[in-house]
Amino acid sequence: MDTAFTPAELATLREHGIVLFADRVIYEAQPPMSAEEIAAVQAQCAGPIPQALLALWQHTAGGRLDYDLTLEMHGNQEAISWSELFFNGSDGYRDLQGWIDHEQEIAEEAAVEAGHESHGLLTHLPIGGFEYLDRIYVVVEAGAEHGQVIGWKQGLPPAWTHRLHEDAISPIAADLHGAFAALHLNEDPLAPAGDYFSGQSLIEHLDDRHQEHGLDLDLMDRLIDFYRRAMLDWRAPLADGSLRHHPALALVAVRHAIATDDADLIAELAAAGVPFDGALQGSASATDVAIGHGAFAAAAALVRAGAPVAPDALANIDATISPELTGALLDNGAEP
Repeated sequence: MDTAFTPAELATLREHGIVLFADRVIYEAQPPMSAEEIAAVQAQCAGPIPQALLALWQHTAGGRLDYDLTLEMHGNQEAISWSELFFNGSDGYRDLQGWIDHEQEIAEEAAVEAGHESHGLLTHLPIGGFEYLDRIYVVVEAGAEHGQVIGWKQGLPPAWTHRLHEDAISPIAADLHGAFAALHLNEDPLAPAGDYFSGQSLIEHLDDRHQEHGLDLDLMDRLIDFYRRAMLDWRAPLADGSLRHHPALALVAVRHAIATDDADLIAELAAAGVPFDGALQGSASATDVAIGHGAFAAAAALVRAGAPVAPDALANIDATISPELTGALLDNGAEP
């Protein structure tokens, strides 16, 4: 991996709690996991810990990540928060061993319900996620799926519109390196489209390390440049006419157009053959998302481009909208 950092610079970054793994930045990074701790985890697994996970733990026991990750779950486009890499002694919702204990309890309960004895060993090892809502697992059972990384998301009550209403899982990658490669940035953290964006926490953390702990400004800037390599580029395929062949990138482009309320970009995407008829965020369509964000210029452009309009579209509008947009929504499927 060409990081453009010297061994001395990497050592300095580690002193500030920053480590690099698989081309991604981990902050608030812990020291490497000891051989004894790894052995203790291994003793609770049904098969060998995959080599990629061992490599991570031999580099750092855990820490924090600040990237975007979207998975298709039950037909939805679900944002997964992989902000934690679990480690023992963390102050998160549970630490690594706490999550292992939790999984063992669930497995034992399932075994009792099924009428057979639990062997007490994990087939899926929880390694990260966000509180109790999102979790990342590595398959530690011998077989064809060994090493696979899987995302899990908790379902929410029906009152949460356009969200998952039952727990769901989805594969992320065949191994941990692939899962880290799936972590990306939808927006440039130095020029974000909204108030909340991936990169915000990391950059604030780095600024604190510079202001309060002496992290060299040039090294910090170069680290941010390295971090920004994870930005998804939908503009180049839009320019060369191939964006419609890259569905995941196309979704990012549509989200950006809505976040910036850019009607011209919506029209350009439509002319490029980008479809607007699937789920964009959760189960919400592009028009649903635009209306919900108050991006009414983008919403009008979407309707003009033939994007579907939900029957309850007008019920989800809290602000005053133009008669023209109201009429367009009514003419295209919205109910009064």
